[in-house]
Amino acid sequence: MPAPALTIDRVSKRYGPVVALDEISFEVGPGELFGFVGSNGAGKTTTMRIVLGVLAADRGEVRFGGEPVTLATRTRIGYMPEERGLYPKMRVLDQLVYLAELHGLDNTRAHQAAEGWIERLGLRERRRDEVQKLSLGNQQRVQLAAALVHDPALLVLDEPFSGLDPIAVDVMSEVLREKAATGVPVVFSSHQLDLVERLCDRVGIIQKGRMVACGTVAELTDAAGSRLVVSAPEAAPGWAKELPGVRVVAEEPDRTVLELDPGVDDQHVLSAALATGAVREFRWRRPSLAELFRNVVTGSGE
Repeated sequence: MPAPALTIDRVSKRYGPVVALDEISFEVGPGELFGFVGSNGAGKTTTMRIVLGVLAADRGEVRFGGEPVTLATRTRIGYMPEERGLYPKMRVLDQLVYLAELHGLDNTRAHQAAEGWIERLGLRERRRDEVQKLSLGNQQRVQLAAALVHDPALLVLDEPFSGLDPIAVDVMSEVLREKAATGVPVVFSSHQLDLVERLCDRVGIIQKGRMVACGTVAELTDAAGSRLVVSAPEAAPGWAKELPGVRVVAEEPDRTVLELDPGVDDQHVLSAALATGAVREFRWRRPSLAELFRNVVTGSGE
């Protein structure tokens, strides 16, 4: 039997005159890591809460494995909220066991699962501590363990990497890859676009409640077009601004990043750069996900 996929199908949500979601659609396939990115207030958390049933959509449907999401389905979802939902005075082990039992595990299996994730996430020395006495990074690890302790069939994580040190980021990234490798769809939001670019199979960019781009990082950045990077140390600032069919994307102390209209010969740009003096660098490169995101949300690119 094929593993199930998560489908968000033309989901809309309004708060009075404010449109939070406008017919947003995307799918997270079995074993896929899907990065859900957007500015604050773009609609990421609203979408996730609708998946969980915390909010009701005005229109559209959420399906898992081709069937509408029900209460029974939601017990199979591992959810990590952006605003942490842990009991601050409860001990780490007791909390994880309790949450596992809420999801249907008996006491023995709940203890086994809790101890397993405590060990896996490097929390063994903190297992008897109250959550409120942990560092923010360790609280984050406990929150991830809470999302995983019942062996979910789907993971929905809202800013799971927020506040983590590089080692903890590596641990969490490895755990998400491992879950995806078992066929679990994983969707997470993050403002750390370099991490999203490195980790995700596909990315969706949401802006003002609408999905404005969706695909693999390669597909999205290829569609945005390559940029020409020129390092001409002796050139005056703005040397390329008057070149026909050329747009200056960024000017840095040691290089200029340019976009060329279709049909513009990059050799004309090279000639203009050489006219200012030596050229140390002249190459094409694909924009990063962060550059693509910046262009999309500011309206400077399609």
